[in-house]
Amino acid sequence: MEIEILKKSDIDDTVRRQITELYKQLNDSMKQSPLHQILQEDNHIVFAMCTIEDQIVGIALMATYKVISGHRGMVEDVVVDKNYRGKGIGRKLMERLLEEARNRHLDSVILFSGHQREAARSLYKSLGFTLRDSGVYNLKLN
Repeated sequence: MEIEILKKSDIDDTVRRQITELYKQLNDSMKQSPLHQILQEDNHIVFAMCTIEDQIVGIALMATYKVISGHRGMVEDVVVDKNYRGKGIGRKLMERLLEEARNRHLDSVILFSGHQREAARSLYKSLGFTLRDSGVYNLKLN
């Protein structure tokens, strides 16, 4: 098992295909953005991936941004292949993102997780995340 940060120069047809198929396990109805756009330098995305024998079996992304209240990270699109769940891959991906957050001197990292995703919520709590007492509002623009 290898956890690494994906760079734009690492993208080829095999990587693109494997990530597309893996992401469908998280949300098969959502349109994916092209990887070369996600990994543009001005997009401030940390893209962690787990490979086992040249197969991408997990991904986790973190967007970083600065606002008046500090330098933040927001975790998005965490998914582990259904055939590899329960093996600690999600934890390793999250630990790698949190290591990056510390290296970049972020003040905090936030994430959202559906109430039905009990295993994911348990993982996040074990990593030190706490549930905020706030509402999440969403406005779809497209």
